[in-house]
Amino acid sequence: MEPLSWTGALGAVLNPVVIITVSVLAITVLAQIMAGFFAPAVTLQSNTDGTLMARGGLLGRLETALKWTFVLNLCLAVVYLLGGIILSYQGAGILGGMARRLLPVWIALIVTFAVSIRFKRGLGLYGKLFDSTVGMIGFGLVMFWVYAAILSGLFDMISTHDPLRQISGLKNKLPGVPVPEDGLFPYYLLGGDNLARDVFSRMIEGSQIVIAIAPLATVFAFMVGITVGLPAGFYGGKLDVALTFLANLILAFPVILLFYLLVTPEIVATGIPSYMAAVLFIFPIVFFGVLLNSRYYTQPAKRTPLLIVVMAVLGWLYLSLISQDGTALTFLPGWLDGFDINPGILVVFVSVVFVNAPTVFRIVRGLTMDIKTRDYVAAAQTRGEGAWYIMLWEILPNARGPLIVDFCLRIGYTTILLGTLGFFGLGLPPESPDWGSTINEGRKLLLIFVHPPLPPALALLSLVLGLNLLADGLREESLRD
Repeated sequence: MEPLSWTGALGAVLNPVVIITVSVLAITVLAQIMAGFFAPAVTLQSNTDGTLMARGGLLGRLETALKWTFVLNLCLAVVYLLGGIILSYQGAGILGGMARRLLPVWIALIVTFAVSIRFKRGLGLYGKLFDSTVGMIGFGLVMFWVYAAILSGLFDMISTHDPLRQISGLKNKLPGVPVPEDGLFPYYLLGGDNLARDVFSRMIEGSQIVIAIAPLATVFAFMVGITVGLPAGFYGGKLDVALTFLANLILAFPVILLFYLLVTPEIVATGIPSYMAAVLFIFPIVFFGVLLNSRYYTQPAKRTPLLIVVMAVLGWLYLSLISQDGTALTFLPGWLDGFDINPGILVVFVSVVFVNAPTVFRIVRGLTMDIKTRDYVAAAQTRGEGAWYIMLWEILPNARGPLIVDFCLRIGYTTILLGTLGFFGLGLPPESPDWGSTINEGRKLLLIFVHPPLPPALALLSLVLGLNLLADGLREESLRD
């Protein structure tokens, strides 16, 4: 078989058109920027129906040209994707082949956007996100990797090869190289790495690690920060001083140095991360216990069975999580231990929670100190509501805007930290396909072979960019509430 080109036979027809349209788009953008320096200042005017009047003159024509050129480039991109789905691999090339493998992701994204836009008026802040172009772009980038991780992990629908399998003769081969072994996918779409493993499959499988650790670790960090930040800001006094001192003590360490200390083999051998997990992972139990108790305190017939069920499930999950074979805490019998997590992943997970929790604590504490002075909090105190009810059901919902935005940004920070740890070979096992480890392996031969480290680097960039754009969209819409 012949190696695949990037665009295949389809590119022979479309590539010249794409070059022209992209060139026109770039020229239009530059012309609009230059014209903006010399154009006279104008005020926005409205039409009779309330819509904004289109800008006239040279800038107006440039804006129109920019809009239609962008739409044309977007249509060409869709044609490339459709060609990859319809044509053979030789006809569609590498880009078309990847588009075909990612077809389940495209379908999931289309369904998600269609349903969300159709019912956005009844979906609260999430629905308002689809009124923001920036927010929709960020949401699309994030959900692309979420669906890629889920569909490849649960249904094995995207990856073309085993990410750990080495195929003889494909070491550092360029993208589109044919696979000589029968019974396998016929190509390495993005080439082979320095151990003859498929770069495309490792990029897709690496997304599972990022999507599994970053959001969940951030959720745990928020539960810790909220559980201690609410009483610190609400009560103040010595409790606030003590908790703030502990948070500042942790924040005094450089983040990367603190990560190094927590994930190095010598520290792991002492069992410190396991004991930290036992302490940190109890906060979700406390959070949900207090949340349900404060909500149904006046309804004991409903509160008691609900608390028993929730606490039993969370308690079993907690014990299964901290009881890990090969760690300092191994006490549950095999029939009761629900699952075991890779020790490297557990250490990284604990490190992320420990580093992020103090920052979340300070944000929650500051918001609580501001919101507790509002009239509706005083009204709840006048009704005789308990302190935890006021904190969880009056203050916390009214702090959701800044917290949701910070949550999205913090997932991005966590993603970068995971990539940094993988790049330096800390925490996760060396053969892990996570993006940081893959970038680290590829950069050793970067001057000779560019293709192994670039895909995971671009994947990391796109996910973090999507999270930042999503946070901007959420911030924009939350300010309108």
